[in-house]
Amino acid sequence: MERIKQAIEKVKSQNSSEAGRKQARPSVPDKTANTRAAKPQEELVDIRYEYTRTVKLRKEHLEKNRIVAFDKSDPKCMTFDLLRTHVLQIMQENGWRTLAITSPTPEAGKTVVAINLAMSIAQQTNKTAMLVDFDLRRPKVGAYLGIHMEKSLNDLLEGTAELQDVLVNPDMPRLVVLPTKSAVRHSSETLSSSKVADLIKDLREHYKSRIVIFDLPPLLVTDDAIALLPQIDCVLMVVANGMTTKREIEDSLRLLPTANLIGTILNKAEVDQKAYYYD
Repeated sequence: MERIKQAIEKVKSQNSSEAGRKQARPSVPDKTANTRAAKPQEELVDIRYEYTRTVKLRKEHLEKNRIVAFDKSDPKCMTFDLLRTHVLQIMQENGWRTLAITSPTPEAGKTVVAINLAMSIAQQTNKTAMLVDFDLRRPKVGAYLGIHMEKSLNDLLEGTAELQDVLVNPDMPRLVVLPTKSAVRHSSETLSSSKVADLIKDLREHYKSRIVIFDLPPLLVTDDAIALLPQIDCVLMVVANGMTTKREIEDSLRLLPTANLIGTILNKAEVDQKAYYYD
């Protein structure tokens, strides 16, 4: 854990030095941020899904895939509630509603973090959450949840389905999932397309109380995430304890100079109840 903290602090220090030599560009205009912060949050009533397909999740399947945030009695759920509080505070301060979750390399557990965080956010009565599987090379969200995907993001991108046809409510109030069933060819070009840009804008603007979480591919394997990050408000990076090297962390952080990195998660730590380090 110590080497990961050192890598993060090293790159932060370098970025701060560069910022001192150049005029910093504010991530959010002050006027907009103040206006949004001044608006009180309204309590949301339970939502009934008339057009979105609702599926029943199996507890044993979720637990097998380390999905715990659906069960408030599970002590591990608190980890994601704490993460949720940190993330929502930063996003609200800046007027952000879209969040990318990525990692330096594969197998860091970013999809597990994305699903659990989305579930935790959805349990707040003044927020709704949407989870979008934008890891178009290795989509896993639907499989981890155990969702039978009659239609998915693949069909939406191919123009054979409408958005309402591919959304799924996993039998949890205020949570909607947009799964991807199979790998997409030319994924980088697809994520850079105007169709995807319009989709992100639509998902972000349709509901003011919605937090949209995008599960993205790893940063150091393809350029998919880099192609998409400029369209997303902020990013959370997941690193795997004992798997992600200091060099990989530093290289990944350098790829995010214009992105708003709001935190780094240490996943797969061996100490119970401290499995995630937030910085």
